[in-house]
Amino acid sequence: MLAKLKTWFSLFVPEGALLALTVVVLRLDALQDSLPDFAHFYPYAVFVVGALLAWRFQRSRLLFALLVLALATWSIEARVPSAAGRVAFRASALLLPLNLAGLALLADRGFLTPFGLLRLGAIAAQVIVVDMFARTAPAATAAVLGYPLLPAGLFAWTPLSQSALLAFTAALVITAVPLIFEINATGRGFLWAIVASFLALNAPRTAPASAIYLGTAGLILVVAVIEASYLLAYQDGLTALPARRAFTEALQRIAGQYAVAMVDVDHFKKFNDEYGHDVGDQVLRMVASKLAQVEGGGRAYRYGGEEFAIVFPGKAVEEALPHLEAVREAVAESTFTIRRRIRRRGAKAARRRPEASITVSIGVAAKDHRHANPDQVIRAADQALYSAKEAGRNRVRS
Repeated sequence: MLAKLKTWFSLFVPEGALLALTVVVLRLDALQDSLPDFAHFYPYAVFVVGALLAWRFQRSRLLFALLVLALATWSIEARVPSAAGRVAFRASALLLPLNLAGLALLADRGFLTPFGLLRLGAIAAQVIVVDMFARTAPAATAAVLGYPLLPAGLFAWTPLSQSALLAFTAALVITAVPLIFEINATGRGFLWAIVASFLALNAPRTAPASAIYLGTAGLILVVAVIEASYLLAYQDGLTALPARRAFTEALQRIAGQYAVAMVDVDHFKKFNDEYGHDVGDQVLRMVASKLAQVEGGGRAYRYGGEEFAIVFPGKAVEEALPHLEAVREAVAESTFTIRRRIRRRGAKAARRRPEASITVSIGVAAKDHRHANPDQVIRAADQALYSAKEAGRNRVRS
């Protein structure tokens, strides 16, 4: 139950929370007089700052998404009650979600590379085509873009055309389905940006809400990229545990007593050579999942290779030992099924799915008068780990 709550929470925070905050702000009576002025600079300030960050972090998808949002903001603000104005609005409502969903599916491939120029050209082509039809045949184009596929009475609640609603539905499905299998900051950002864009295009034409919602859509994407960059530096991509950099900084933040355990997967090199690196990665993920469940206030980290670390703030060695024994037993009692063919075996043996037992050795040390700084504590824990290996593996030593 707790794991499901964490999953839903990670889908909403922080991007969904930003959008919820925007909804609340737009409904506060005390702020209504200042919203029009705020709407004039807020979205463009977000787009400019976001573009600079995109350039600095080499995130081409963010730059192109902000460009699309800026074009939509401009077309909505410049909309006039005419056929050409209806073309601009309906085209924006149709193309904006599709562009955002398309960018969500693509990888960052640079700005001035052939891939980047192709994407920029596709956006420019849309602007040129929409402008051409808005100038030459505005009434007919507006009619085509607003053509009802179903009875119009079903959609009286929205100013969007049915084709735009279909585009938003498709975009939400395209961005939401991958998040079912793996929640990531960038994909989540595009999902909430599409939701914010939908609210923007449903806002009254004369209200500042449209520009503010689109600005928030851009802010959501900027926050998502910052979060993804943070995770790239501080989270291990294979195991999803905090990485070595996070481990080092965590030790530096602890002012008082703490214990550090170094954990090593037994016979991992032999296992890797026998079954291959893909299976080796599966082993590391399995071990990481067990270590992540350590109790006693401990937190697990990926230290490097087949080695992990667990930090127990405020704990002495004696206090950490029972929790380390529990996690060692949890790993040893887990049966690991080999999910690929074994090397150098016959065809009949290769078709079987053998099971393997995985064990870990653990060395633990704590801060004391002999080990006053993190490096000394880690070295002492490494020495204890070596002692556990020498004593036969699959054990805890201090």
